[in-house]
Amino acid sequence: MQTHNQSEGHQQHPISVYFKVWGLLFVLSSFSYLVDILQLQGALRWTLILVFMFLKAGLIVAIFMHMVWERIAFVLAILSPPLCLLVLIGLMASEASYTHLNRLIFFN
Repeated sequence: MQTHNQSEGHQQHPISVYFKVWGLLFVLSSFSYLVDILQLQGALRWTLILVFMFLKAGLIVAIFMHMVWERIAFVLAILSPPLCLLVLIGLMASEASYTHLNRLIFFN
């Protein structure tokens, strides 16, 4: 006789996976705080903050939202729209820098 979880197609993942991810999230958060404690400035500061932020978000989505165990089509359907938005934001930021530079050159 199958249990309730097995009949619905759910898997039980070992709790050690979650403890390892929690530990890794703690370490990444510590590194994020270390950026502030060391008072890093400029592009290095923001690069490190963004890298740690994306690593933590990726771990949360992959493990706690069970994306790592899903089909690739579902993962692509969930992750493609945010990635497209990030590309568009990057293009808009580039265009904004170009426009700002031109205004400084021609209107000063």
